[in-house]
Amino acid sequence: MNLISVRLITDHVDRLVDFYTRLTGASVDRPTPDFAELRTPNGTIAIGSTRTVGLFGPGSAEPAANRSAIVELIAEDVDVVHAEVSGWAEVVQAPTYMPWGNRSLLVRDPDGTLVNVFTPATDAAREKFARFSR
Repeated sequence: MNLISVRLITDHVDRLVDFYTRLTGASVDRPTPDFAELRTPNGTIAIGSTRTVGLFGPGSAEPAANRSAIVELIAEDVDVVHAEVSGWAEVVQAPTYMPWGNRSLLVRDPDGTLVNVFTPATDAAREKFARFSR
């Protein structure tokens, strides 16, 4: 198997599309008003309206209820991203060095999902994520 995407369910598709487009700079594919995909070089953030939940089974997903998953995005320079988002995104934690070798910025999307934007900061982390570099 290979991870293809993470799908976020929301009552506000346009709002989440705007947030993730602004954050990532990724292009958006909107085949319907109820669904969008933002494709990055390594994976896709899919955004679906609550109206699509029934396709997976009624009650199978609930918007704005996540407190266990973190969307993670790799960036060339997390400090530059921090400066860019500080005026419009909810910053949970300014860039901080993590014990596993990344420098991480934590923000929340408009539905409350935690987003970790990170830059590998040690040789081991840079080697681990080398295939994800642009």
